[in-house]
Amino acid sequence: MSRFWNQRTLALKPYVPGEQPKEKMIKLNTNENPYPPSDRVQQAMKEAADDRMRLYPDPDASALRQTFAEYVGVDEKNVFVGNGSDEVLSFAFDAFFPEDKPVLFPDVTYSFYPVYCAHLGLTYQTVPLREDFTIDPADYVGEIGGIVIANPNAPTGIALSLDEIEIILKNNPDCAVVIDEAYVRFGAESAVQLIDRYPNLLVVQTMSKSHALAGLRVGFAVGSAELIEGLNRVKNAFNSYPVDRIAQAGAIASLQDVEIIDANLNTIRATREGVSVALRGIGFDVLPSSSNFIMIRYWNCPAKTLFDHLREKKILVRYFDLPRIDDYLRVTIGTKDEMRTFLDTVEDFIE
Repeated sequence: MSRFWNQRTLALKPYVPGEQPKEKMIKLNTNENPYPPSDRVQQAMKEAADDRMRLYPDPDASALRQTFAEYVGVDEKNVFVGNGSDEVLSFAFDAFFPEDKPVLFPDVTYSFYPVYCAHLGLTYQTVPLREDFTIDPADYVGEIGGIVIANPNAPTGIALSLDEIEIILKNNPDCAVVIDEAYVRFGAESAVQLIDRYPNLLVVQTMSKSHALAGLRVGFAVGSAELIEGLNRVKNAFNSYPVDRIAQAGAIASLQDVEIIDANLNTIRATREGVSVALRGIGFDVLPSSSNFIMIRYWNCPAKTLFDHLREKKILVRYFDLPRIDDYLRVTIGTKDEMRTFLDTVEDFIE
């Protein structure tokens, strides 16, 4: 099977995404939004699927870039669009991080970061989180090639303040600092407002989580014109048309759906807080979350045992067999009914 693979491919350890079950389950394992896109979004996508499908889409996604620029309060020249934030992140690693200095990111974070480094031949160094799983900005200094921080962090859900992000930026003016804000709209403060003061700051966002468009694959980067031009150089050396016509239409409509999106976000936040209180009340440790998921641990039950029990009951959560977090489960916040079923199942098991 590997007869025709080169050495780089042989050495890769690919990212393993969360399970997409074939059977019907309560799916709380991949941080998808439990509420569907609005009728307006679905109608926009249907209308885009007309005879223009024979033509290539706008390679610069100009209308979508302008809409997103207005959404986050920046100029269009400061916005890049890609095929999901994973692609945008991979372009950033390719464009900005040198091979002779290490990229820094936390030891517990999004597990795609080391995969990007290995694929691109970059060295990296993981920085231990504190005992409470928070990031110490003072740890991110030295002769480094770049920094990547998920804010809120995944899988912990814990967020940095803007003041803490500024400390990192001020201490590293000569390398790119990438802030991955996949979950920012669930409770953290976006660093987009800092891009005018820090030309080395690149903020990456996605429509997969907050806007319930994980199946559409649309992601953004916001940064100085210099950084955006670097991303475009990499994109156009790889694929000039990363975002299709239907995705651009659906994303534009979703960005204009402010009231519906905000209402869903508020519901998810409220559900998260209610579930967290209920779990703490029956003895669970719950990390403080600013995302659409929570990390939980029970004092006398192995996480894998609870994971297996929930799966038997058709409830799928995420278990990471990794140092420091192998006694935790990550639980996506679903609908109120889904979370009630989850809580009832957990309570029955604990009893």
